[in-house]
Amino acid sequence: MNANVLLGAAMMVSASAFQAVAEEAKEEKKKDSPWSTTAGLGIVNTSGNTNTESLTFKFDTAYEIEHWKHEAHLETLKASTDDVTTADRKLFTAQTNYKFRPLDYFWGNFSYEDDNFTGFDYQAIISAGYGRKLINAERHKLDAEIGPGYRKFKIIEPPQTDDEGLIRVVGKYKWLISSYSEFTQDLIGNFGEEQDEWRSITALRTSINKTLALRLAYNVRYLDKVPLGNERYDRTTTVTIDYTF
Repeated sequence: MNANVLLGAAMMVSASAFQAVAEEAKEEKKKDSPWSTTAGLGIVNTSGNTNTESLTFKFDTAYEIEHWKHEAHLETLKASTDDVTTADRKLFTAQTNYKFRPLDYFWGNFSYEDDNFTGFDYQAIISAGYGRKLINAERHKLDAEIGPGYRKFKIIEPPQTDDEGLIRVVGKYKWLISSYSEFTQDLIGNFGEEQDEWRSITALRTSINKTLALRLAYNVRYLDKVPLGNERYDRTTTVTIDYTF
């Protein structure tokens, strides 16, 4: 009887130890993986061309190896009042970086936006250029990018399609406040002959556990020329729960 008890206890201890080792190995494999993916869902409060409360969804994925980094971002925003749609925004961006020196890289970027907040039916931009890591410390990182591009857009009212060349300028700052919280600030400028646009994306992210995080973000978008009846500034405040897998 005592032998059976001891055998059972030994088996339980062995199983627990094996499970712990397996979980640790799984975590190490996740750390070594070149993939990182995050999905977020949250509440949005907007002011500007639309004043409403709504829901937003975002999806980010990245694949990074020695010289290459590929990133994709999808963001949607839908709002309605009394079953009438008042906002419908979709944004997709993709970027590829090729690092040819430890601090220097070439980049190519594509973005497509369908956003009736601004009076534009859609806007598509393709651009490429040079980037450099100006700060690459453990807690602070700052990247700068510049390059030429091409933009095509369509105005909703009156219906009009146009295109132009542009210069794209980007700054990306990241501050690792602690092991569970980080602050990011992105500035994106697209300067063309017909239209100048810049965006500011400020975010604070705090981890809840290994897979969940709370993210507070404040986005500002400015267009120097907008269709009649629209404002130049759009401001969006979001609070999302992010899931990393």
